[in-house]
Amino acid sequence: MADTDKPLLIKRYASRRLYNTETSDYVTLEDIAGFIRSGREVKIVDLKSGDDLTRQYLLQIIAEHESRGENVLPVTVLNDLVRSYMVPGGGMMPQFLQTSFDMLRESQSKMLNNMTAMNPMAKTGLEAMKAQQEAFVKAMTGGIGTQWSGPGEDDSAGDDKDDLDSIKKQLAELQDKLSKLS
Repeated sequence: MADTDKPLLIKRYASRRLYNTETSDYVTLEDIAGFIRSGREVKIVDLKSGDDLTRQYLLQIIAEHESRGENVLPVTVLNDLVRSYMVPGGGMMPQFLQTSFDMLRESQSKMLNNMTAMNPMAKTGLEAMKAQQEAFVKAMTGGIGTQWSGPGEDDSAGDDKDDLDSIKKQLAELQDKLSKLS
């Protein structure tokens, strides 16, 4: 049985073929995308140099899905990502994206809990969506800016209106900082 807590190690050979070290067979980018969709972390390394190629391949998976018409990212978001590479140090974009996806995951988790209380069959579809979202976040951010400064899970003192006001305030602050960078 594979240890799903550890990333699945994929080795890239000089021939550019990708080798799954757990199952001792060759895999495709689509196979790797399937591992990620199922909630598995992957690490892709060059066999000869030992270089970590994970980001490169995850971005390639996203690009291939986008080129097939499976558009997830609006052109405006893609433009903003390209612009963020022009700002020394990457600007605030990676942290902003990470925070946004953290909030999205938290909302999905709450929605999942509410829906499964009403209909246990809804859980499977929402779990798949959550796993896909997590893989997308990791591919887009490479783990940068994983610190969340908002309220924690155990912070149950405030009500939903206070949480929403806090999120709006944080978003306004981020927008203000981004406009000052322009």
